[in-house]
Amino acid sequence: MLARPQNEQATGSAPGRWAKLRVTLRTIVSGLFLAIVSLNVWPVLLIILPLPLAASAEAAFLVSFVFWAGGGGPPHSTKSDRAASFRSGKLPVRRWVWGLCAALFFAVAVHASIVLLFRFVPFPVATFRNGYDLSFIHSQFLKWTAILISAVSAGICEEVGFRGYMQQPIEQRSGVLPAVLISSLFFMAVHLTKAWATLGMIPIVFGAGLLLGLLAWSAGSLLPGIIGHILMDIGLFAYWWTGLAGEFSARTISQTGMDRPFFIAAFTFVVSLGIVLFAIFKLQRMHPSATQ
Repeated sequence: MLARPQNEQATGSAPGRWAKLRVTLRTIVSGLFLAIVSLNVWPVLLIILPLPLAASAEAAFLVSFVFWAGGGGPPHSTKSDRAASFRSGKLPVRRWVWGLCAALFFAVAVHASIVLLFRFVPFPVATFRNGYDLSFIHSQFLKWTAILISAVSAGICEEVGFRGYMQQPIEQRSGVLPAVLISSLFFMAVHLTKAWATLGMIPIVFGAGLLLGLLAWSAGSLLPGIIGHILMDIGLFAYWWTGLAGEFSARTISQTGMDRPFFIAAFTFVVSLGIVLFAIFKLQRMHPSATQ
């Protein structure tokens, strides 16, 4: 075959690059839109309805949202694309085991990293509680209900938006590494609007995004990441953001030195992170694409 002239190759590849860029931008916008819009249904329901009714309405919305995002309902023309972005499909038992292992230790690793952060710098209680006042809810049971619904809502909506509709299409066109980096950067950027997003929290949020992105890719499913995200957020809402589950009172190591609780937190973080990464490795080895 005759080689194409160099200038023709250049002009021929430019539309391909532009098409790929347009697809990437479209998936970024659609993932952000889906995550942000679905996430804000729960706060609106809390404003307009009593909490028990708001919780019931949010549960119904989340069931409908998962059904639609997974390829159900109209329009029929997007059914297969929605199912692919949602990473629909059954997980074998072994992948469920490793996926749940990764989910549990992901949440442990995140909380251990926050503990370590606030052993180096003072914990800014007022900053972390800004925007998470539950004083308008008088029942302890209903406060825990609000925390649980908030965690489930964030876990489902953010994983579907960022690791599903944003990351999965980019994976197919540009590879895993760019897809995980892009979804993690936007995941971090969205959370920078929060008062608690201090300088020290930024790498923790970005790191959490990377692990969740790798977990979704390696498992071939959003479900382990959704579970891990929910577990992480239950702790964040209940402990760090509202203080409902207790108060963090440890002083910095500049005052106490590297004491036993510090070493326990460091050990917990290193071991938990190692388990998550090993579980991701095992999941990737089990993925059908790894044997092709």
